[in-house]
Amino acid sequence: MPIGLRPLLILILGLAWLLPGLVAHDPWKPDEAYTFGVVYEILQGGSWVIPQIAGEAFIDKPPLFHLTAALSAMFFSPFLPLHDGARLAAGLWIGLALLFSALASRELHGPRHGLVAALLLLGCLGLVVRGHQLITDVAALAGFAMAYYGAALALRRSAPGGFWIGTACGIIFMTQGIPEAAMVSAIAALLPLAGSHWRTPRYAAALMVAAVAALPWLIIWPALLYQRDPALFQAWLTAENLARFFGAHNPAAGLAYYLRILPWYAFPVWPLALWALWRARRQQVLAAPPVVLPALGLGVTLLMLGFASESRELYALPMLLPLTLLAVPGVDPLRRGAANGWYWFSMMAFTFFILIGWFYWGALELGMPAKLHNHLHTIRPGYDFGFRWLPFVLGLIYSAGWFVLLAKLKRGAERPLIVWAGGITAVWALAATLFIGWVDTQKSYRSMIADMGRAIPAQHRCMASRDVGEAQRAMLHYFAGIKTVRVETRPQAFSCDLLLVQGRPLDEQMMTSDWKKIWEGHRPGDKDERFRLYQKSGR
Repeated sequence: MPIGLRPLLILILGLAWLLPGLVAHDPWKPDEAYTFGVVYEILQGGSWVIPQIAGEAFIDKPPLFHLTAALSAMFFSPFLPLHDGARLAAGLWIGLALLFSALASRELHGPRHGLVAALLLLGCLGLVVRGHQLITDVAALAGFAMAYYGAALALRRSAPGGFWIGTACGIIFMTQGIPEAAMVSAIAALLPLAGSHWRTPRYAAALMVAAVAALPWLIIWPALLYQRDPALFQAWLTAENLARFFGAHNPAAGLAYYLRILPWYAFPVWPLALWALWRARRQQVLAAPPVVLPALGLGVTLLMLGFASESRELYALPMLLPLTLLAVPGVDPLRRGAANGWYWFSMMAFTFFILIGWFYWGALELGMPAKLHNHLHTIRPGYDFGFRWLPFVLGLIYSAGWFVLLAKLKRGAERPLIVWAGGITAVWALAATLFIGWVDTQKSYRSMIADMGRAIPAQHRCMASRDVGEAQRAMLHYFAGIKTVRVETRPQAFSCDLLLVQGRPLDEQMMTSDWKKIWEGHRPGDKDERFRLYQKSGR
């Protein structure tokens, strides 16, 4: 059965992949915690023009994603905690990324290939966890998908294509900043040099439309920020944008880092992309739009990321899109041996992981076997184990869905891809339902902050902080209503009679005799961080 006749199955798979992991856990360190800190300030009535964490300006990223997350948190606040409601906005942006990647594939490869791109993208190992987190990068991923769709559509229709290119550039700018928006601009500008199909008056008109569409996004918020605080605007322009791509860094090391992680991060799309490129070379169609656009996008993105001042796997998300678009034509003509190998590997590997997941769940929640149960609780002390109906039922539904998919799915060229995507979905859903509370025990600061709260004197002036990260300050504000006064930036911190210091277990700072340690703690099972609370005598 052709994949074009299975839209309902693909839609169910997409929703089944998207929903688990968006709720039922606290903001996790580091990226979710400080992102939600900005969202929480907006919900508390803070300015969206100057993003803040615990009362201090935090202009790491422009505020578009934070605004959408705040609106989502407000809408779902009658039913969900604020952080879960905010995280649902990430699901919306990832849904848009899947939609526009499908539309881009449809434009480049034909009507029946749109769903192939969506399946390939949600099957990427690098997207599974990051695609369910409260981070600005998921909104930028949707923007990149819009940009590829707009560039492909501009070959037929200049105005809509240009609109989507410009809107994509604006969304990326308003969620990430100048360097990432420059990636889209560079791809769009270089397309006429890379491929003759874009050397037309129609595409020139599309670029003009793109410039007009992008302009409001690029001007309004920076102008408001400059009007409110010129010094802060200058700090954002230099430290958070120019320094990220022109700071001291070894480009060769950056490129090597991303090339090193792509084999697992972009699996299984990169082998299919290489296969599709090999076939395109044999058929002498390397200069065709389906090859030129994603190949140029991949090259520009990889090069610019390599020159960035910091390398993280999170930043590699935009590379998944061009690799996916390159891989789409490699699915149908996959040789029978390779297709069968992929199918059987997926079936056996994911079945094994599902069975192992249930075995570990039995040890974690039911205490069988006892030795494994004790080990799991040793590495996550403080977890309240016990049978819970909702995770159990959801886990059964996903497990049963996996075996039904294997039994009912008929042979076809796309069968290995659907089984792979279904396996990723089932395993992720089991992890995000059966084990989410166990993971949350260590990832969340809730229990640590509650323990610290019991040690805080009822009467005190204020709490200063030293070396406390943005994620931790954000969670202190959210869970305990504490806004620490940072010693590093605010002189009034020295008048506080409480001081919270973050450090390592064996690196306790020497304090003067008038400071007395009244509490020390850390997240359950965390061996790296230590928090120490001091009280000044005589106040």
